[in-house]
Amino acid sequence: MTTAETSSPTAIDIESLGFDAGAHLLVKHALAALPEGEPLRVTGRSPGWQAQLADWCRAQGHALAWEDDAHGAARVTRGSAEAGRWRDAARTGHADPRAPGAVLPQADPAWGLAARGARVEAGSPAFAFRLDRREEVWADNAAELYAQAVSAQWDPETALDWDVEFTHPPEVEAAIRQVMTYMVENENAALLVPARFLGQIHPHYRELQAALAIQVADEARHIDVFTRRIRAGGGEPALSTAGGQASLKSLLDEPDFSIAGFLLSVLGEGTFVNLLHFLAAHAPDPLTRQIAKLAARDEARHVALGMSHLLHRLQGEPALRGRLAQAVEQRHDSLAGTAGLNEEVFDALILIGAGSLAPEAVRQGFERVQQLMREMADGRFTRLLRLGFARGEAERLSALHTRNFM
Repeated sequence: MTTAETSSPTAIDIESLGFDAGAHLLVKHALAALPEGEPLRVTGRSPGWQAQLADWCRAQGHALAWEDDAHGAARVTRGSAEAGRWRDAARTGHADPRAPGAVLPQADPAWGLAARGARVEAGSPAFAFRLDRREEVWADNAAELYAQAVSAQWDPETALDWDVEFTHPPEVEAAIRQVMTYMVENENAALLVPARFLGQIHPHYRELQAALAIQVADEARHIDVFTRRIRAGGGEPALSTAGGQASLKSLLDEPDFSIAGFLLSVLGEGTFVNLLHFLAAHAPDPLTRQIAKLAARDEARHVALGMSHLLHRLQGEPALRGRLAQAVEQRHDSLAGTAGLNEEVFDALILIGAGSLAPEAVRQGFERVQQLMREMADGRFTRLLRLGFARGEAERLSALHTRNFM
C-alpha cells in the first residue's frame, strides 16, 4: 500500500492486493485515522477490486462514490453510525475497576465469557450464571487481595526444610499427626466451598473470581503440606469423627454465597488463624512451625476477603445482618447433638502445648489451649463488631460458633 499526500482527500493505493487477500485492512485503518465525514480516495489494480470494495462498504455502512464512470478511483466516506455486526453490540463496563461505571450492578447473561469492557456482538448466547449481581459477590479490595496473594505464593519444596530430624517424643509426634489430620479435612471444606461458587459467578466480576481461585489454590497447597507433614513423621492420617464431618458438611450445604463466606471465612478460617498461630508458637519442630506460619498468612487473606465482601454488602443491605445471625443459630442447633471438637484433637493440642507427658508440662499445655480458646472467641467477637453487630449480639454469636472451630 502507498499513501499519497494530497490536499483533499487523503488517498491510498491498494495496488494489486484484492479484498479477498486483506485489502479491507488497508482501507479500514486508513478510514480510522480520518475525521468523521472526510473522504478517503482509494485506487487499485487487482481484478474486480471495485466490486469487492463496494460490497465491503455496504456491509460496513460507509458511503462510496466513484470519480468517473469507469470506476477508476473511489471515494469512501466513513459512516457516522456503526453498521453490520456491531450495530447493536452491548457495552460491558470498563476493564479498570476504578473507572466510573466499570463494574455494573448486574451482568447480562448475553455478555457470557467476554472480558469486562469488551463490546459483545448482539445474538451471543446467554450464559446462566447464578451470581450475576454486584451486591451478591463484590468486594472492593478483591483486586488488591489477589495481587497480594500472587506475590505471597510459596513453593513447599523451597520454602520448607523437609530434611529436618524430629527429636521430640513419639507421643508428641502422634499428637501432631492427629491435629494435621483434623486440619486436612477442614482445609478440604475450605477448598470446596469457594470452588463450588466459582462457576456460578459471572466473569464480569473477574477480580472476585481471581481472588477466590487463588484461595482455592492456597487450600490445595495446605492440604498437600499438612499431608506431607503427617508422612514425614512416618505415619498415616489419624482419626476423623462424625461430629467433625457433620460440622463441615453444614458449610458445604449452605447455598447463599454471602452466608457461606461468613460461616467459613469470617468465623471458621478466622478461628483457624488462631490455631495456626498456636502451632507456630508451640509445635515441637521447625518444619511444623514454618508450615503453620505460612498457612496462617494465607488464611489471613481469606478472612480479609470474606470481611471485605460482607462489609460491602451490608452497606447496601443492612438486613443481611439478621440473616447472618440466624445462620449461626441454625448451624448451632443442627450440630447440638454432635460432639464438636473431638477429644483426640483437644488432647493432641494439649500435648503439643506441653511438649511431653510430664505433669507440670501437661498443666502448662492445658493452660495454653485454654488461652487459645479465649483468643479464638475474642477474634470472632472483634470481627462481628466490625460487621456492625452490637456487643451483646457479637458475644452471643461468637459463643454459638461450632466447637469444631471451622
